[in-house]
Amino acid sequence: ANKTAKEGTMVKLQAFQIAAREGGFVKVSEVGEGNVLWFRKRTADRTTQTHQRMCIDRLTNSVTVYWMTAPAKVNSKTFRAVAALQEWFKLSQEAIVQR
Repeated sequence: ANKTAKEGTMVKLQAFQIAAREGGFVKVSEVGEGNVLWFRKRTADRTTQTHQRMCIDRLTNSVTVYWMTAPAKVNSKTFRAVAALQEWFKLSQEAIVQR
C-alpha cells in the first residue's frame, strides 16, 4: 500500500511542475536532498519589477507561491491541490488583463 501512496505523491509533484511551467515558471534549483524544487516566473511583475517564486515541497506535498506586493513586503499562498493552483493562475491572469 505504501508504494502506491509514494507513486501518487510523485504523480502529484509532476503535475505541480507541469502546472508551474504552464503558469510561466522555470525551474531554478533543487534544495535539501531534492525535497524542495524552486521555480521563478519568467517575466517580472510590472508594478514591483520582481519575479514571483514558487516552491514545490516533496515532504508536505504542496506548492507555495511567493510574490512582492510592495517593496520589502512579501505575500504567499500555499496550494495542496494542482487544480487549485491552476485556478489561481487563471484568476491572477484575468486580474492582470482587467487592470
